[in-house]
Amino acid sequence: MIQVRQLSRYYDDFLAVDGVSFQIGRGEIVGLLGHNGAGKSTIMKMLTGYLEPSHGQVLIDGEDVAAHREKARMRIGYLPENCPVYPEMTVIDFLDYTATLRGLTASQRPAAIRQVIKQTELAEKAASVIATLSRGFCQRVGLAQALLHNPDILILDEPTNGLDPRQIIHVRELIRRLGEHATVIVSTHILQEVEALCDRVLILRQGRLALDARTAALRGKGLLLCCDVGPEKVYALLRKHPAIAEIAFQQEASGRFTYKIDPQGVQHDLAPAIAAEVVCAGWKLYALQGEDQSLEKTFHQMTAGEVHQNVA
Repeated sequence: MIQVRQLSRYYDDFLAVDGVSFQIGRGEIVGLLGHNGAGKSTIMKMLTGYLEPSHGQVLIDGEDVAAHREKARMRIGYLPENCPVYPEMTVIDFLDYTATLRGLTASQRPAAIRQVIKQTELAEKAASVIATLSRGFCQRVGLAQALLHNPDILILDEPTNGLDPRQIIHVRELIRRLGEHATVIVSTHILQEVEALCDRVLILRQGRLALDARTAALRGKGLLLCCDVGPEKVYALLRKHPAIAEIAFQQEASGRFTYKIDPQGVQHDLAPAIAAEVVCAGWKLYALQGEDQSLEKTFHQMTAGEVHQNVA
């Protein structure tokens, strides 16, 4: 549904996003992770058409967002990190105004507003002036405006920012329900939120895509293999093994190549089998060890040594 091809963005001489490519299918919930300045918000703004890429393309169902900006925006619900609202308006007036901007007719707007107020639990604050609301309620107003036109793509930048624990649980449940029929991209610093919500995770490091993996593959136990052979030969030898779900090259140092290997389910004999394959191929086996996997551990590995920037 969404294709991102070699996406880059400069701010003057600073390269905030550097050649990022990925695809997201219909109905996926994908987490976008990275330290401050890694490029998350910049990518989200380019996905929504609010910011033009310096290079590359964003395609929605094969159509370039830059060439069909208004059409793309009608399909997207967007909650920016800063949650822009008009503080002098009441909640219901703001939602009515936003619905008008989204092209909903006078006959369509009341039902749409009632629906999002119910979804975001805003009924008790519907007549309140936004300036009087807490940070959590303002965040819910921002989420409500993103849902008004029933978009099939939802892009949420820190959706639970400022919410209390009960509200966080409610919003997570809402996002799960929305993910049953919409494509959802969530950017957050809360790793537990990604583990609870997302099918896939994209990790950015200094403007580049450092990891694109299924969330399930980052849980449980895996193996670390270190040998003297590069990725092409290792993939050719080991990917045919029926007990291996995924092989990911991690790093190379002084001619030693390290790979992360994810098994298909629980495979107690996978390590001896891999060792035998490597030895029979005549390669040098420097290390083969089990590793407990988690999203938090993977995130810290992928972003280790990163210098944080001020541009999102």
